[in-house]
Amino acid sequence: MSTNLNRRSAIKGILAGTAALSIPSGFSALAMPKNETESSMLKGKINHSVARWCFKDFDLETLCIEAKKIGITGIDLVGPKEWPTLKKYGLVSTMCNGAEINLVDGFNDIKFHETLIKNYTEMIPLVAKAGFKNLICFSGNKRDKTDEEGWNNCVIGLQKLIPLAEKHNVTLVMELLNSKINHKDYQCDKTSWGVELAKRLNSENFKLLYDIYHMQIDEGDVIRTIQDNHQYITHFHTGGVPGRNEIDETQELNYIAIMKAIAETGFKGFVGQEFIPKNADKIGSLKKAITICDI
Repeated sequence: MSTNLNRRSAIKGILAGTAALSIPSGFSALAMPKNETESSMLKGKINHSVARWCFKDFDLETLCIEAKKIGITGIDLVGPKEWPTLKKYGLVSTMCNGAEINLVDGFNDIKFHETLIKNYTEMIPLVAKAGFKNLICFSGNKRDKTDEEGWNNCVIGLQKLIPLAEKHNVTLVMELLNSKINHKDYQCDKTSWGVELAKRLNSENFKLLYDIYHMQIDEGDVIRTIQDNHQYITHFHTGGVPGRNEIDETQELNYIAIMKAIAETGFKGFVGQEFIPKNADKIGSLKKAITICDI
């Protein structure tokens, strides 16, 4: 996220999810009639979504219409009041939220467990009923806790929810955030930390959201890290480094190579565009990002 305040204000109060949608298969651009939409010309190796909060200048109807034109099949972080709009356009809520307290008060602190367990116990069945799969969660800030204390506390809280998640086929997804620039003191700020937690929980219903922007800042070595840990990752977010803006030639990451590496792992989840467009043509920037990632 570009700033803590932007992310927190965008997430606060949003409950996530929407109806299920089949993923469009890939088509050869050369074989398509000229009047076919761009969405049917995507290659199908990457499933595309976009974070709602990054395009808050547009009403959701407009974003849905433009997303469909581009070939995007899901939108991250959309609340239940707006589910009917997503359903209207046949889009999926690809990363549900709304059970978390915020980004800093998470499962690594026992004093938040009562609230979190109540929230997630209520939310998990709702996510399943809506036909969704992923529900985001956060470690929270360290506040002087050691790694071991953080892991132990997360396990204590999440183990109380895993059986319910398994029953409803919902995946609890902890996001990796950088603690160097945007989220000072956040505990799950390295892939290795999240992977160790996943190993301790030992459930297919707990996975990681690998945010490429955040992990480039905090650890780098993006492609090898994805290759070595892909079995623990169920969702990706993008963003240009530095700045979290367009993922184009103005920043340091090679997103074509990264997408190829993701596809080669057999990944079947979604790659969510979560950059903050600075160009005047924001939808144009989104379209370009999809084109770059559609390897």
